[in-house]
Order: sequence, then structure tokens, then C-alpha cells
Amino acid sequence: MKTITTLLIANRGEIAVRVARTAQAMGLRVVAVYSDADANAMHVRAADIAVRIGPANVTESYLNASAILEAARQSGADAIHPGYGFLSENQAFAAACEEAGIVFVGPPNEAIDVMGDKARAKRAMIAAGVPCIPGYQGEDQSIETLEREAAAVGLPVMVKAAAGGGGRGMRLVEDMAELASAIVMAQSEALNAFGSAELIIEKAVVRPRHVEIQVFADQHGNVIHLGERDCSIQRRHQKVIEEAPCPVMTAPLREAMGNAAVEAAKAVNYVGAGTVEFLLDESGAFYFLEMNTRLQVEHPVTEAVTGLDLVEWQLRVARGETLTIQQEDVVLLGHAIEVRLYAEDTAAGFLPSTGSVDLWHVPERTDLRVDSGVETGDQISPFYDPMVAKIITYGDTREDARSKMVAALKASALLGVSNNRDFLIDALQQEDFINGGATTAFIAEHYGDNFTAQLHPIDALSMAAVVQHKLAQAHFQAETLGVSTELLDWSSDARHEESYTYAWERQSIKLTLAVVACDEYRTTLEDAQATVSVVHMGDNIAHLVVNNRHYHLAYQAKDSATLYLATDTATFNVTNEAALPPDSQEQAGSGSVVAPMHGQLLSILVEEGQSVVKGDRLAVLEAMKMQHELVAQVDGVVGSVWAKAGTQLAAGDRILMVESEAES
Repeated sequence: MKTITTLLIANRGEIAVRVARTAQAMGLRVVAVYSDADANAMHVRAADIAVRIGPANVTESYLNASAILEAARQSGADAIHPGYGFLSENQAFAAACEEAGIVFVGPPNEAIDVMGDKARAKRAMIAAGVPCIPGYQGEDQSIETLEREAAAVGLPVMVKAAAGGGGRGMRLVEDMAELASAIVMAQSEALNAFGSAELIIEKAVVRPRHVEIQVFADQHGNVIHLGERDCSIQRRHQKVIEEAPCPVMTAPLREAMGNAAVEAAKAVNYVGAGTVEFLLDESGAFYFLEMNTRLQVEHPVTEAVTGLDLVEWQLRVARGETLTIQQEDVVLLGHAIEVRLYAEDTAAGFLPSTGSVDLWHVPERTDLRVDSGVETGDQISPFYDPMVAKIITYGDTREDARSKMVAALKASALLGVSNNRDFLIDALQQEDFINGGATTAFIAEHYGDNFTAQLHPIDALSMAAVVQHKLAQAHFQAETLGVSTELLDWSSDARHEESYTYAWERQSIKLTLAVVACDEYRTTLEDAQATVSVVHMGDNIAHLVVNNRHYHLAYQAKDSATLYLATDTATFNVTNEAALPPDSQEQAGSGSVVAPMHGQLLSILVEEGQSVVKGDRLAVLEAMKMQHELVAQVDGVVGSVWAKAGTQLAAGDRILMVESEAES
């Protein structure tokens, strides 16, 4: 039995946070590593200590094996968990850990070596009797040989990088005239991405399901499987939605696939957590695709239906413990679904996006699991994978889990950076998904190359205007003594309107907002009108009714002009180009003092050049026969005085300027 006291996590983002959670619960000291881009990242904050390993570029940080081993030496780590991606399936790194006397929380480096090469892995699986897709995995890599073998297999075929994954170095060929160029391009991509141009040829399985089996093995020869996951919802060979169990699984098929996965693991003397991936065709035949010699992104759905903590099992196996259950003890209960929340622009071909996380909101529910790598205020950098979080729901039935996921996503928001939340909501409500009929062709067939959530312009812009109006009110009220919230929408001029100018679908659109009653508004957008009611508005959350349509939304003001919003189905942002009250940052220090509501300015109590301290009375405004005092928010000097006593002011009209002492 090996002793592990300090675990270094050679990864970042949500998986580093997730591994740290279990490790700390087991009493282990956790070490995070970080690049310059991640100095204040969530996984750093979650660890007990953190060590810098290099610049933002992955080759100089998270792929820098020597830097990570040095961090382990500095921190006294006696074990390294690689997470997934980066060095998790790097045979040389696993060997280096072993040589340094550090426990690598993963399989033996020999197993990584075999399974990390698609050609060698396939040859090993054929020898072990595991069903494989017909094809070519030989050493002769001449274009002539590859073309000949592809012709022998019969079109369509998949041309794949032997050393790769994630869709790189992979081409679908349906026309012999395109085969040579596809081979050349795949070889080039493979060489650039993986350092090897070796390819394999496989018969293309048309519209298959991607079904994978979770296996677990200890160091004493015990190997079991923990059921399957369906990962068919993919875009460019990257998984987007996963679930357990597979919707079309039968007991005989599960037994056959499970046995094949166990034999695959035994063939390479596997230890730890591994995933054997299969393609399942429409006839029920299945074929070995590859083995991932690490923990999978989608492992939480297996944890949900088995009740097991796979990271805990990884650590126990790494210490030399024996598996505590046998195959007959594995029972799958209920159904779980996981979605991957990516920072990407779905309208622009799902391209990765970067920026600040101005608001990350997920409802607090006991039936919801969120594995996140970000918090509000964090940054999404351009250097790493765009996945920022995983959301997992569990139910007694598949429909329970699906319904809970739709509700959870509708109540969630990632604001400040483009993301795929709206796409996920839409995909989960497609008939093919509801019926459990989705294959790997699902996204291509339903969406093509992009997706844009639909929202009525009058609804969207009306909500934006009302939220900005209410935020401005709240700010004005904070600067005025004794203003009742009931007076904030009062006006002595029933015809008073506010104007907003928004860019929408490449056009500049003017919207007007008129107060009907407290929390009741009428908006006009060209020839369209809307009645908007504010049912509730709290910090970053609101419930509005627009023309009898209920919207529950999250919002975040970037500044006084720009607002991010996420409704039940659509995420968008707007910028009001018209004149607005000064932003809250300016108001907090130097800035304009403005009228919090429509009323008469009775008096101005200060003059230009006069020194004031925070809390001093500046002016008095009368509204509905009540007087309200405006007070200084900072120590400073009165600058310009624009308004005159005795005049009528509208909400937001400027009265005077206070320059803080720090700036004067």
C-alpha cells in the first residue's frame, strides 16, 4: 500500500476544482499549478497551495512536464492527478512520474502507450477479440497504399490520425476523387497536432450512436465496468450532451459491450479509470472506436446512476487498494444528463469566445450538480479549451432528468461572454432528443453550422429598457434621502417619456418608455407597442411580463449604457446609445448629482467651489407634495451647477457636479 498525503493536480478549470473537492474530502493536501493567465483562476483558489509553472501558452505551462514535476518537488507532492487533456494520456509524462517516485493517478504508462495510438490499439483489440470497424491500420503509410485500402473497405470511409483525437486529423470521404487530398490534409493536421502523420482507414458507420463503457481496474487484476454513457450529441467530434444510461440499451447489449470493454482493459493490463468507446449502428452491432486512458469529462453521469465517486476510486486504486465491489454489485439506478457549457459564439459557427464573466448564475437546487471552472468576475482566456462548466441533472426516468435540465438551463446565465446555453436549451427540446433517437448526425441535421435563439425585438428591447430604467431609479434613490420606492415612477407630467436607442440586427432602433403606473410601463418601438409589468426585480434577477408573456431573466449592467440579459430561451446584450444618467462607477466618486424622479427642484443648498463632505445636503426636490434631500456621496468640491431652483426636472436630469477630493 502506498501512502499519498499531497496531491498535485496537473490541470486547470472545472476538472481541477472537481478533483480538489474529492481529494480534500479524503484528507489530502491539494496543490494547484497555474500559468500566468490563470494566476487568479478558480482552481487556484480551490487548492491549499498553488505553484506557477510558466507563461499562458500551454506548451510552456500545462504541457511542460518538467515544470510540473518541479512544482511537485517544491510542494512535496507524492502523487499527481492529470485530469483530462494536457498530459493525462502522455506516456512519457507517466513514465517520468514513475521515475521521480511520484504516484501517477492513472494507468501504467505501457497501457497509455498502446491505447494512445489508434493503429496499435486497434491491432491489440483485434487480437483480444473485441469487435472493430473494418479498415486498415498497417505500417505502410504511402498514399497509394492508403488509397488502395480505402477502396477495398468501400466508401464512405473515415481517415483518422493514429495518434490523435478530438476531430483533428480526421476526414470523412464519400468520393474517391477526394480521397488523396483528404489523406494529405489529415496527415498534415496529424503531424502538426500530434507529431505523427500516421493514419488509419475505417469504414464510416453512417448515423451511429457514440456509446462508451466506463471500466475500472485495480492493481490486483480485478476489472469491472460501470455501465454505459451515450455521447452521440457531438459537433465536429466534440461531445456536447451526454447521458447515462443509453436510451436504446438492452440488458443483452449492455452485457456484450461491457464484456468487450473489460476484455479491452485486460488486454493492456489496465489499472484505474478508463473508457472504452464504441460506435453502435442502427442494427445493434457495435465496434471498438478507441480507449481513453483517463477520467472522462462526462464521468459525472456515471457517478449519478451508480452512486460512486470515480475520483475517490482513482485515488484509492492509486494507493494500491482493492476494488470493494464486483460486477454483480454494479446497479444503474435512474437517469442522468450532462451538458457542456462552452464559451462560444453559436451564431458565428460555434467559434470559441473570450472575455469577462460578468455574471455566472445557476439556481441552487439539490437535484442539480454543477462542475464549474469559473465564478462571476473571472476571465475566459483565449489560451485554453472553451468549456467553462458542466451541468448535471438526475431523475428517476430519462424524461425527469431532461425536464430538470431544461428548467435548470432556463434559470441559468453566463453573461459577458458568448456561450451555448441557448443552443443547449433548444437541443434538449428537439423531438429526436426527447424520443431518445439522436445519433452523431443530430447537430448537423438540425442546426447545420450555426444557431441563433429567436426573440421578439419588441419584447427584448422593452425588457432591456425597463431594467435600465429600474437600475437608474435604484441608483438615484441611493443618492437621495427619504424617497419612497412608490414615488420613483411618479411624474407630474403623464406624457413624460424616456428615449433609448439600441442597435438590433445591424440597425439603430429608437424605443420610448412611458410610465403607466408604479412598475407598469408602455414601450413603443416603431409601429409596435408593449405593456411591461415588473413582477419582481432583485439583484441580477427579474420577472417581467411583456404583453402577457412571462419572462424570468438574469441581467448584469456592464455600465450605464450596456446591459447583458438572459431570458428563459435567449441570451443577448444591448447598448443604449441615447443620453443616459452617468454610470454607477462615476456616481460613486466624482460625477453628476441627478434627479431621482420627476419633480420640482425647490432649492440648491451649495454653490460652485464649495467644499462638501459625504452626507452633506446638496439640494431639495419636491415630488407628490413631499420633499426629498439629495446628499453628497463623497468628500469633495462642488463643480458646475446646472439646474435652477424652481424648475421642473425629469428623472435623470443633471443638477450639479461634485469632484471628489481624491481627484481634485
